[in-house]
Amino acid sequence: MPANVWLLTLIQALAMSSVTMLVLAGGVLGAQLTPDPKWSTLPLAMSIVGTACGVVPITRLMQHFGRKPVFITATTFGAFVTLFAATSIANSSFWGLVISAFLLGMMMSAIQQIRFTAMESVSIELMPKAASTVLLGGLVAAVLGPELVTLGQLISDQAFVGAFYLMAGLLILCSLLFTKIDNTHVVTTKSADTGRKLSLIAGQPVFILAVSASVVGYALMSFIMTATPVHMHVHQAYSLQDTKWVIQSHIFAMFFPSLFSGWLISKLGTSKIIYLGLSSYVAAILIALTGNEWLNYWSALVLLGIGWNFLFVGGTVLLAQSYQPSERFKVQGLNEFLVFGCQAIAALSAGVFLNLIEWRGLLLASFIIIAMQLLVITWQQIREKNLHPYNNIP
Repeated sequence: MPANVWLLTLIQALAMSSVTMLVLAGGVLGAQLTPDPKWSTLPLAMSIVGTACGVVPITRLMQHFGRKPVFITATTFGAFVTLFAATSIANSSFWGLVISAFLLGMMMSAIQQIRFTAMESVSIELMPKAASTVLLGGLVAAVLGPELVTLGQLISDQAFVGAFYLMAGLLILCSLLFTKIDNTHVVTTKSADTGRKLSLIAGQPVFILAVSASVVGYALMSFIMTATPVHMHVHQAYSLQDTKWVIQSHIFAMFFPSLFSGWLISKLGTSKIIYLGLSSYVAAILIALTGNEWLNYWSALVLLGIGWNFLFVGGTVLLAQSYQPSERFKVQGLNEFLVFGCQAIAALSAGVFLNLIEWRGLLLASFIIIAMQLLVITWQQIREKNLHPYNNIP
């Protein structure tokens, strides 16, 4: 792999730590600071809303100015936002935390483009390997992000304040590292061919399955994951250390399968990988329903992470089959908006569902989402025989 890819992998690991830290801190802080229990997951949900809102403008800016300047600006901005978050927590400001989470989410819409930057840094045959290499940065983030909460206690006695100070430092480091990457894919010619209409592309069965797999993967994962720290730490009185270990294991399980999920797709095909992802989700929910022991939470969240990886990787591979090179920016932008938009809705509703129908009801409601995705993939397979070869689903 070129040095550019390895540098992007390091940046991915450091920058993604802000997300993994917020997964743990957002729910707990939300429950502690919220004026209404049903909004306990609002800070974490708003970070996802921020990502969804930032996708289109970020990709537009990168298309015109290149990746590098946008990355540097975004991470520098993110560092100031984390300092604002630390101040909000110190002053027990719930809405200050919500605003900070939203702005951090907008920054993360830029970080989500790292995988595309890595692919643009290599030859066509190395693109899949470059994307998977960068994705493995999440393994480091899985450990580092939640650990910032523990390390932050050495800086501030008030829980989570020190963690945000440390995150500000990491984002400044990311900004400095971004100055060393190669600027890629600058497009300024307005007359450039952009391919088919987006409505035509979005109507393809392969596009529908690709997006639905990623949407369900992200939305259902976020729905359950967002509620877990609140239910464990606030409702079931598990220690912050026990809760942190469950979240760390979950995030690690999200990225670890990337070591072999690409190989599994080449052997089994994308449809079977999506089925495996849905099966992992079903197993996770069933285990979570059997009890409130720590092992139930841990096992369920690990399986949830594995299922997310299979659905996300499967959806990403299928998405690449739905567009031509000249169409990639607009298709990728639409995919990201739909994925993170639905994830935001899921995260926002998690706190409401947890408050209204409790943990067990939330888990049972998750089966509805799985059933909908099973209907989509079954419908696609029935139509597969009649599709043009370009749209065949392997």
